[in-house]
Amino acid sequence: MSTAVATAAPTARPASRRRHRIGSTEIVYLALVGILVVAGVLVALGGGNLFSTANTAYMLTQTSLLGFVAIGQTFVILCRSLDLSVGYVVALCSIVGATTMAGDPSRVWIGVLAALAVAAVVGLVNGLVITKLRVNPFIATLGVGLIVKGYLDTQFKGPAGDVPGTFQMFGYTRIGPVPVSTVVMLLVAAVGVVLLARTRSGYHMFAVGGNVDVARLSGIRTDRTIVLAHVLCSVCAGVAGLLIAARFGTGNALVYSYGLDLDSIAAVVLGGTLLLGGRGSVVGTVGGVLILAVLDTVFNVLDVDPFFKDVLRGVIIIAAVALYARRQIDPASSRARFRSGGRGSPPVPEPTRPDSPTTTAGGASA
Repeated sequence: MSTAVATAAPTARPASRRRHRIGSTEIVYLALVGILVVAGVLVALGGGNLFSTANTAYMLTQTSLLGFVAIGQTFVILCRSLDLSVGYVVALCSIVGATTMAGDPSRVWIGVLAALAVAAVVGLVNGLVITKLRVNPFIATLGVGLIVKGYLDTQFKGPAGDVPGTFQMFGYTRIGPVPVSTVVMLLVAAVGVVLLARTRSGYHMFAVGGNVDVARLSGIRTDRTIVLAHVLCSVCAGVAGLLIAARFGTGNALVYSYGLDLDSIAAVVLGGTLLLGGRGSVVGTVGGVLILAVLDTVFNVLDVDPFFKDVLRGVIIIAAVALYARRQIDPASSRARFRSGGRGSPPVPEPTRPDSPTTTAGGASA
């Protein structure tokens, strides 16, 4: 009896540790709270208020723009892919939306649908080039993005189109300190959560990112899943383009210089999604976007040098990825689940109940 209890005890402690282990998403939001506290103190020492209405609105406005792009980027990274064309898609959709609306309130929905349709076509091209031509996602999306950039640079030398005042409310209207665009971004995030957690397409994205060969042998149409992820990514970037058009009141072809492609990848990785795919969440991505928005707001309030700002953001991203990488190494996962009953003898399961028979070193029952 005593031998069985002594044998079972070591296996119970690692299981308890695994049960209470904090996940990546929880770490992201704990880090967000810590950054908010430290940033609030630093701004207060400088005589300001980080949580004033103006600063909060700016913070949430930054969150909504990057949030749309990062949510879409989450889908493709989960599939072990990547999209470097999102910044160019944002610029293109702002132009398409504004020129289609042409200042006419009755054409708002036509402009919205046209912009999203163009974004979906770009995503479809990205997905087909990756899956059918077998081009690396980095090269494929960069090439498509450069094609879009060439079109924008040759056809639009400045602002184009006219956004009606009714649609500009999407970019400026606030509910208290919360912009309407942030509310829409959170709704899109909720749809993304449901897609990944409750639909077959979401399960397939995790499976393809985990191991594409195993997913294919399991009957999953992997090419279709990757194409769908790229279409969703581009459509989310299209929504961000419409938000840009609403804020400027016109289309802006130079938006691709904002660096939304790399910032969105940074937010996704900061939110706990693995670049190798198969693991991550939209909730974590929103947390990563919030962290970057808080840092940008603090840097602007404190008038920090832009070069130092980039250095600090890079250090935070590297530290976060290093933390997630270390957490992938679970010492308890390497513990043997079965104890061998001596050299050449078959494995004997460890007893887990005090009233089970005791196992001797030779594999016989006492």
